[in-house]
Amino acid sequence: MNEAANPRQRLLRVLVTVGPGGLWLLLFVLLPTLLVLLASLMRRGPYGELLGPLGLHNYLRLLEAPYLEAFAQSLWVGALATLLAALLGYPLAFYIARHPRRDLLLLLLLIPFFTNFLIRVYAWLVLLQKEGLLNALLLAFGLGPYAFYPSFAAVILATVYTFLPFFVLPVYASVERVDWQLLEAAYDLGARPFRAFLHAVLPQTYPGLFAGSVLVFIPAMGTFVVADLLGAGRVVLIGNLIQQQFGLTRDWPFGAALSVFLMAFVLLALYLYRRLQGERGLEDLV
Repeated sequence: MNEAANPRQRLLRVLVTVGPGGLWLLLFVLLPTLLVLLASLMRRGPYGELLGPLGLHNYLRLLEAPYLEAFAQSLWVGALATLLAALLGYPLAFYIARHPRRDLLLLLLLIPFFTNFLIRVYAWLVLLQKEGLLNALLLAFGLGPYAFYPSFAAVILATVYTFLPFFVLPVYASVERVDWQLLEAAYDLGARPFRAFLHAVLPQTYPGLFAGSVLVFIPAMGTFVVADLLGAGRVVLIGNLIQQQFGLTRDWPFGAALSVFLMAFVLLALYLYRRLQGERGLEDLV
């Protein structure tokens, strides 16, 4: 009797522990994704309604020049933001990891997350506009005013600021695990500082570098708030196109196709990351 009840008890335990999370994922992740995929195969009606028959016509529109340009610009913004985040965040991660007050520095790095993302973007708008604080500071030195906003540079600046902690934290985690005895061994073998760092320390931080790059690149190319507020229409990313389709133009099928395309690109990036870094790299990313 007990042996027959054991499988049922195990099933009950699984349903109690895993069931709520699985139901949540089913209702709020899998089902909405399937609905978006279905909508991407439909047509827009005269009043914005979804009509059949199903087809790939929305995906074929992605090959048109304006959408290819928006995707290329999204890739450029993501790549440039990732590069600048790496140039700033990599040495910053080493500085924090080697500093005696690193707990305080980590807190300072994370403090912006206590403020709403939209408010932080608006703060950059106030700082960079013609009558903003930055131009007021330059005027005090007899310089300016300059048109920092709206511009591509303003979008990049705010994007790097927003996602810089996402790069620093994985690199910091890798630096914490660095075996510094390898650096000492490189010095003992006659290597100069740069060469010793290049061969003894840098390879040990690759997981953090890859993880930080993925965590910056993917959201940087897909976010639309920064480009919408600080670019003022001059910088159009794929996220802006999705926003327009679901809002202004009410072309939900094409907006859904853009969303599916962006999700597929993200999954491809994660797949390539897994192939390069393996399971250990995924742990660092999480």
